[in-house]
Amino acid sequence: MSKSIIQTDKAPAAIGTYSQAAKAGTTVYVSGQIPLVPETMEMVSEEFEAQAVQVFENLKAVCEAAGGTTNDLVKVNIFLIDLGHFALVNEIMSRYFNQPYPARAAVQVSALPKGAQIEIDGVMELPE
Repeated sequence: MSKSIIQTDKAPAAIGTYSQAAKAGTTVYVSGQIPLVPETMEMVSEEFEAQAVQVFENLKAVCEAAGGTTNDLVKVNIFLIDLGHFALVNEIMSRYFNQPYPARAAVQVSALPKGAQIEIDGVMELPE
């Protein structure tokens, strides 16, 4: 099985030794997305809701670059610096996914890159 790298200008460029996503067969491993605006590589806002929306937009862009959609994600991990935002994340997530929803974990962490309040990564299975 060959590995290919997924890259799009519609999501933030990698800021370290990783790729936006890697595809092996029909499985795509999407790296963690934080709320950077792709064009400026700056944080979208200090407001949590704006950050969460930007993260889902970045995730959507990487999924589309890989040939899928957010509905092809089978597993997502959501990292929050405050689990008090969990209900809002659920509401925003419902705008980007249809049922059946992917498997998911949500954990509170002490810090995220660039002072982000949320980060999401995932695994996508493309239709054959």
